[in-house]
Amino acid sequence: MSEQLKNISERIELPAAFIKEMKELFQTLSGVSVSELPTFLESLQEERSCGLRRNPLKYTGEEFEEKMPFTLERIPWAEEGYFYQREELPGKSPFHEAGAFYIQEPSAMIAVRLLGAEPGEYIADLCAAPGGKSTQIAGRMQGEGLLVCNEYVPARAEILAQNMERMGVQNCVILKESVDRMAERFPLFFDRVVVDAPCSGSGMFRKEEQALIQWSPENVGMCAERQREILEYAAGMVKPGGVLVYSTCSFSKEEDEAVVEWFLEEHREFSLDETALSKELLEAGVCPGGLPGTVRMWPHKLRGEGHFAARLVKEGGETEAFGGGREQGRTIKGKGAGEKNSEQDNRNYFQEFCRQYLRESYLVKLEGNGRLIWRKEHLFWIPKHLPETGNLRMQRSGLYLGEAKKGRFEPSHTWAMTLKKEDVAQWMEVKLPEVYLRGETLENEGLKGWVLMLLQGKPLGWGKAGGNMVKNHYPKGLRKMHFTDRHYAG
Repeated sequence: MSEQLKNISERIELPAAFIKEMKELFQTLSGVSVSELPTFLESLQEERSCGLRRNPLKYTGEEFEEKMPFTLERIPWAEEGYFYQREELPGKSPFHEAGAFYIQEPSAMIAVRLLGAEPGEYIADLCAAPGGKSTQIAGRMQGEGLLVCNEYVPARAEILAQNMERMGVQNCVILKESVDRMAERFPLFFDRVVVDAPCSGSGMFRKEEQALIQWSPENVGMCAERQREILEYAAGMVKPGGVLVYSTCSFSKEEDEAVVEWFLEEHREFSLDETALSKELLEAGVCPGGLPGTVRMWPHKLRGEGHFAARLVKEGGETEAFGGGREQGRTIKGKGAGEKNSEQDNRNYFQEFCRQYLRESYLVKLEGNGRLIWRKEHLFWIPKHLPETGNLRMQRSGLYLGEAKKGRFEPSHTWAMTLKKEDVAQWMEVKLPEVYLRGETLENEGLKGWVLMLLQGKPLGWGKAGGNMVKNHYPKGLRKMHFTDRHYAG
């Protein structure tokens, strides 16, 4: 190792094996040269760029740029993405709680760009938590089609569900399953699948100290083995003519090009899309990977962390997705043990709620895109394209609408976050959102009953008006006490 590289590695405590691996990589890849290695290593100790991604389910680009009180600069490889100033702390903003945007590392946005999600498709994110790519896909689907998100670890699946709720995603289900069980249930089902695989995390050295501490050649090898296993099952879920995007936040060739080469040997029905690296991406600083149809993000080349992605296309034309039946739900007959109301009571309460508080046009759209399923007193909306899920472990089986209680239906916060003000009979713009988000009671403006509370015309949650007050129904577990004044621009 040269004296220059030795000084850099000691200053930022990079493993010698990592330096050696990068030197070999920079000698072989076309997008970089060995003369750049010191610059690359120096970049790993620089301050990283911060990114957020507009939520297309709630804001157009023009509206977002006009109304957000932050200093924003477009990310060139993601049309919904923006760099922001770290000191502005958008994550502590009421707009974050309203689902206006998702805070995401800039380079991580490339995978969904390559995926090319469209409204009406069947799409799966197989390694979905905490939800960056899932929410990005959902924004591009515009509420049409079916999004299946999977996260095996229950605690991470819960975080994923919270983020999907905050962003107002309606057309998704969330599984807590192994990929082999998913593959059994969804053969040849998806138009597009993204595998943002668990990896050694070397691309995140300056973002996550733990990745640097845990890195080793042995860990790289174990991750590559796991990545091959996930891709093996993912292949069987992609329908003919479909797209599979594989991505990591690792610099290691063993986890990147080598995994793709193995996959192509095992699955001759797939090929790399050599048009994935467009002129626009090249001009933005995205580099070619070691195989045509793969891309690499280098922190000394652009304002982002290390990332690798490959776009793979499955041969064959269009085919009907596997049906597998529809989920029917459990029929409730009369009052059983632990059940407060009959099924007809539940239906009556829900219908009365709809009659009072929802627009007919919204109900037509809701019923046209899915079906309602009662589970005891709890009501769910299930996307119409979801096949029978059998005994797969679920974190979210559809959009939770609310609960039938004695004499009334109480709508859920999850449902509120998917609504628009034109969907409801009455709404109220919150003048001081931090007050609502703390759970405080608000002054009434002549309304009665359930009210959709809004920030800049976008949903924050429910309130229930009566007399001169609006009772706050923002969930206690989500309430936050501290927002700075600069975050609100009405």
